[in-house]
Amino acid sequence: MKIVFPTNSRNGLNDQIADHFGRCLTYTFLNEKGEVIEIVDNIGEHMGGSILPPELMKEHGADVLICHDLGPRALNLCQDLGIEVYICRDETVKDCLKLWQSNKLEKAGLEDVCEEHKKI
Repeated sequence: MKIVFPTNSRNGLNDQIADHFGRCLTYTFLNEKGEVIEIVDNIGEHMGGSILPPELMKEHGADVLICHDLGPRALNLCQDLGIEVYICRDETVKDCLKLWQSNKLEKAGLEDVCEEHKKI
């Protein structure tokens, strides 16, 4: 199982979770044990690319996304691609991973999407 986090740099477990998953600089992929598998530059459409962020994550084998926020379209696309989405407000990859491993995070639903995207 691959778990992906939108991140701000290449600091692995100590990296900060980006505030907006589609506008992060990198995506950090871990296995269930918390080992970094790969760190991928964000080449999604928000960063000038032509691929949607969930599609990019799926291309790299993501099964789970843990993020601070995302919009309803992104949530729906993740679900369509078979990526489970969890919202975590903690700051670092390590802290959010621990919560997920302890089953303390719930799957995201439309009530969890970021406020700025609810109006769309």
